[in-house]
Amino acid sequence: MSLTPETLPRHELNGLPVRVVESDDSTREGLEGRVVIETMNTLRIELRENGESRVVQVPKSGSKFEFALTDDAADFEKESGTASKLADTEPGVDREENDSFPTTPDRAGEGTAYVTVDGARLLSRPARRTETTGDSPWQ
Repeated sequence: MSLTPETLPRHELNGLPVRVVESDDSTREGLEGRVVIETMNTLRIELRENGESRVVQVPKSGSKFEFALTDDAADFEKESGTASKLADTEPGVDREENDSFPTTPDRAGEGTAYVTVDGARLLSRPARRTETTGDSPWQ
């Protein structure tokens, strides 16, 4: 199955660029990086700032995530992308330092599809969520 905005919740999330759009904890909103570990209830996101990296744990429940599907992450080339919900919300912020989430104005929407997923849709064991047979509710 190809990785598309419609099928994203059924795919492996590790390695995908992600941003926390909404969260019950306002200090987590706006965090962006790459998913390094997905568990049943959390995403661990690697943040890179000023050459340093750290991993933060964000609960899926009570959060909304925006994933950037680039041509590199997808199994096919997309004709056009979609605009990021947060691409222009922080004017003046230089995002070239953090190349993990492609939202600079010249790259937003160019070959990149942004998919916002409610964390509640991701609450399950990753292996169970991605299976293609059986009684999985994500089929």
